[in-house]
Amino acid sequence: MVTNTHIHVQTRGDCDFIDITDKVAQKVEDSGVSDGTVTIFVAGSTAGLTTIEFERGVLSDLESMWERLMPKNIVYRHDATWGDGNGYSHVRASLLGASLVVPFVNKRLTLGTWQQIILADFDNRPRSRDIVLQIMGE
Repeated sequence: MVTNTHIHVQTRGDCDFIDITDKVAQKVEDSGVSDGTVTIFVAGSTAGLTTIEFERGVLSDLESMWERLMPKNIVYRHDATWGDGNGYSHVRASLLGASLVVPFVNKRLTLGTWQQIILADFDNRPRSRDIVLQIMGE
């Protein structure tokens, strides 16, 4: 069985990290599928998905890491093309990735104790994000 659904979130942009674990878990529980996988995909080229322990220290460390690796204040050719100043956000999102697959058993995500599903919005402005979920199993 395959079901498709989505969740919608508003972000602040600029390294906004949002815990979407409960929303994904609820969609899996409501899907009618007991065991399988959920593919989570963020539509857009300036956001990504990962799993982390969602706590202030890790979030701060992640934000600092992104700034060290892909600083906002250097030249990005994308900015010259479009003039929107978010070249860094495209590069950050491409490294993180737009999708994630999580298995579930008995309608429960098989995440670790301190592991949450996180949307990272790197854009330089608030955004409305559509996250597609494809739930597969039996």
